[in-house]
Amino acid sequence: MRISERIDATMAQAIASGQGGVAPVKLAAALEYAVTPGGARIRPTILTSVAMACGDDRPALTNAAAVALEVIHCASLVHDDLPCFDDADLRRGKPALHHAYSEPLAVLTGDSLIIMGFQILARAAADTPDRALRLIDILGTRTGMPFGICAGQGWESEDEIDLSAYHQAKTGALFIAATQMGAVAAGQEAEPWEELGARIGEAFQVADDLRDALCDEETLGKPAGQDDLHGRPNAVAAYGVKGAIQRFDDILGGAISSIPACPGEAALAQMVRAYADKLVPAGVRDRPTVPGE
Repeated sequence: MRISERIDATMAQAIASGQGGVAPVKLAAALEYAVTPGGARIRPTILTSVAMACGDDRPALTNAAAVALEVIHCASLVHDDLPCFDDADLRRGKPALHHAYSEPLAVLTGDSLIIMGFQILARAAADTPDRALRLIDILGTRTGMPFGICAGQGWESEDEIDLSAYHQAKTGALFIAATQMGAVAAGQEAEPWEELGARIGEAFQVADDLRDALCDEETLGKPAGQDDLHGRPNAVAAYGVKGAIQRFDDILGGAISSIPACPGEAALAQMVRAYADKLVPAGVRDRPTVPGE
């Protein structure tokens, strides 16, 4: 079974479980709306790829870890789009959830997905409880305070921003979770995989800055130009377009070099390179330089 099929099947089971019983109809529908379409599913794909590179001896636990991570990510998008944060109209090419279902239901959907992420791991714990407990701890660390995506969002409310801490928490945290959780799901130690996740997260942030600055709303499936609109620090403002692309390439090179020794090391490096091409497509790389950039 392909990685995408594994993720989609486990995601469908998780959402169906959340919609069971005598559930509020609108909130039940909003759960599915928040996770579909799936987009690139880059975080669970990285997690599963790391687990496969390490042997993937417990595929059901890997699937649970991948989907737990993805529903946390989807929850963060629902909350990010709210009027109190980015006030976004679009997400993945369709109306942001608070426009489609209302602001109160968007808050509840995000909350429900966060809880669902930890519940998925708890329900997968019976076979290997030691691994599941470590997975829960990693996911909690990279979701909350002080090293998770909540901390990342919190930096935007500070008078002075620690740019490194901001990027590592807001974007890097769930990529670190992806590499570490993939290793732990396959019975390996988490610590050697932190650098790979941090580097992929940093590269993703630079790529996101480039797309936000250079692509239109139709291409992105969400509002463009948000960094400039909200005055956020970003790689394009710091390095220029060509400099940001070079920065991205340098980070990806370091990421590939940081992959720990494992049976699937070569395949994992190939996957990272393939995602690099998707993150910064040829249209961005080949864009003519504008004087002053």
